[in-house]
Amino acid sequence: MADRLNGYRILILETREEAQFSRLLAEQGADVLQCPMFTIHDAPDSAPVEAWIRRFIDKPCDDMVLMTGEGLRRLMKVVRRIGVEREFIAALGKTRKFARGPKPGRALREIGLEPQVTTEKPTSEGIAEMLSRVDLKGHRLGLQLYPDKDHGALIGAIKAQGAEVDTVLPYVYDAQAADANIVTAIDEMAQGRVDAIALTSSGQVRRLVEVARAHGCEQRLREGLARTPIASVGPVVSDELKSLGLRTDISPANEAFFMKPLISAMATALGKTSPRNPAR
Repeated sequence: MADRLNGYRILILETREEAQFSRLLAEQGADVLQCPMFTIHDAPDSAPVEAWIRRFIDKPCDDMVLMTGEGLRRLMKVVRRIGVEREFIAALGKTRKFARGPKPGRALREIGLEPQVTTEKPTSEGIAEMLSRVDLKGHRLGLQLYPDKDHGALIGAIKAQGAEVDTVLPYVYDAQAADANIVTAIDEMAQGRVDAIALTSSGQVRRLVEVARAHGCEQRLREGLARTPIASVGPVVSDELKSLGLRTDISPANEAFFMKPLISAMATALGKTSPRNPAR
């Protein structure tokens, strides 16, 4: 049903693919308050990325784990720049492809490919759990990483299964962007002008707290969050909130850790009360 969030003001912290999240919320009638958290850039040193691509073409991996759709799109940008698009897609087509949730699958379809397996849980732990059920002994596995995350546990788990891991990190975050927007968002929550804040990555939580501390307004942030329902897309975000002494008020039902189930959960929870600023 459309307009389930009509009149409710939802704060989202923009990172990758949040434009889609904003559109889905707006389709439900929400007044979306967008707060850019940081920007994404290509890896500053492209040489390791180019070397990984050429290794992959010369000797395609047995398996490929795609952690993010952004990662594959950034890889394809380099692939096209160095003129090996046909060769890379052909090599990737020969590889068994594992996707961490639906976003890498969408990026694969953009180049005419499909994942063989998609995680039930779109987390690093979900990837490790999924890979534990397949035989990787003697395999060479390509692993596309994403920034702002320690991937040591996942890499160790894969190696423990007897696989050789070849990692690539095709993009970085600009952690200095948009501090002023974040402080403004904190003020909006503290003044009771937000019906809910929706969080879709653990990096958003850390960034929010880091900026608040850097600008001397962590207490104001905590006061704002105390009066604002917090919606979390899944357990990784909820665990990050808990580690910082914060709570989760809304989360998707049935372990469906995706944007649309999160929006449905928000509509159900917020529908029990009236919007705080319906005239906005």
